[in-house]
Amino acid sequence: METTTTRIQKITSKGQITLPASWRARTKTDTITVKIIGDTVEISPARLQDKDEYTVFDAIRDNKGKGIKASDLIKILRKIDEGN
Repeated sequence: METTTTRIQKITSKGQITLPASWRARTKTDTITVKIIGDTVEISPARLQDKDEYTVFDAIRDNKGKGIKASDLIKILRKIDEGN
């Protein structure tokens, strides 16, 4: 039988929460999905169906935390597609 753990977590002024390390280890993922159902927030581990998926653009990694225009992202994707 699975164990259920409930805990009250404080939401920071920036809207952030901390998931305890033991919870993150138990789910074996560093990616989550967040779903709003009525007035309930459901957080679940994200399970990628295709293990070959990868992140094309990560604003923090690739652009010092700044986003990019959709048109620029399309250009990047076209370059990647041309390489295949």
